[in-house]
Amino acid sequence: MNAERSTAARLAAWMARWAPPALTTSRTERLRAVLGAALGLVCTALLSGWLAPAATVWLVAPIGASAVLVFTAPASPLAQPWSVVAGNTLSAVVGLFCVAWLPDPVLAASVAVALAIAVMMAARCLHPPGGAVALLVVLMHEQHGGFVLFPVLTNSVLLVLVAMLYNNLSRHPYPHRAASTPEAPSAGQIERADLDAALANYGQVLDVAPDELVHLLRRAQGAAAERLWSTLRCEDIMTPDPVVVDFRTSLADAAERMQQLSIKALPVVDQTRHVVGILTRTDVWRQTHDGVHLSPLTVGDVMTRQVRVASADSHALDLLPLFSSAGHHHLPIIDADKRLVGILTQTDLVRALSGVVERPHQELRPARA
Repeated sequence: MNAERSTAARLAAWMARWAPPALTTSRTERLRAVLGAALGLVCTALLSGWLAPAATVWLVAPIGASAVLVFTAPASPLAQPWSVVAGNTLSAVVGLFCVAWLPDPVLAASVAVALAIAVMMAARCLHPPGGAVALLVVLMHEQHGGFVLFPVLTNSVLLVLVAMLYNNLSRHPYPHRAASTPEAPSAGQIERADLDAALANYGQVLDVAPDELVHLLRRAQGAAAERLWSTLRCEDIMTPDPVVVDFRTSLADAAERMQQLSIKALPVVDQTRHVVGILTRTDVWRQTHDGVHLSPLTVGDVMTRQVRVASADSHALDLLPLFSSAGHHHLPIIDADKRLVGILTQTDLVRALSGVVERPHQELRPARA
């Protein structure tokens, strides 16, 4: 029974791989692409017919596939003008050579598509519809070189011109350029060199421009860091059960304890652990600098009474301005009953920040099989 369940689970997991991922494209973007493809093909067909009214073939089927790319994915390297025009045209040339030199249609079709891919890669104009162009030439047994110029080259150029006009008017730069010049990366951010190294190991064609991918990954890092920060609360990163001192304690004893434990600040509490002040090394140093003997003094005589505290369930992100701008180095953390439960220091915040910077890297890494 367990073996059958395991087999069924593996089969279900294997079948789930065939399910398409959910589209993240908005309805507006889908409508923009649909209208663009329709307009692009209408204009290409009408202009091609006007340029060559006597032609029997004035529109080739692979141009429909090119329209899908240039209007639905105008940022893709596979959809750029050079890829469309050169990819389709060079593939047509390859198809003509295969028709001329390989009499067997099955062999000619297979070799034409394979050689078209090799030529497009070498010319840096990889365009999937180009494989269909090479195959079409073989299936039509086309032998005239004029077919390359019309309709293949003409259709490709006209489609690209319409795409340039439509995409730019609809705020999709085409030919595509990176959204912005990448700023100097901060610590922990992905750099272009990191991406190049990853792509070298990836070893497959990626349908996203490297600069655009860097931009997207940095935005994802920022969103992940913001999400992680928004969930961090003081109780998650504070130092719990800190060393405290009673306000009636001798200042000399408190100073000695701070020296022994290498503590820069001691929360001062009353008998119910309510915070009544904080004693810092600066408070002690001020007394010794003024030549005052510490023995007769108590903590309550010299402590800082105006103490900023934070609740344990408050967001850590809200406290950043207190440390960065207000000059605070320690914040006592209190519970719902206003009793001391911990202390938050700059070190705690830095440690939490380093963890937030590192975790987006881990979350963005693909899981290993």
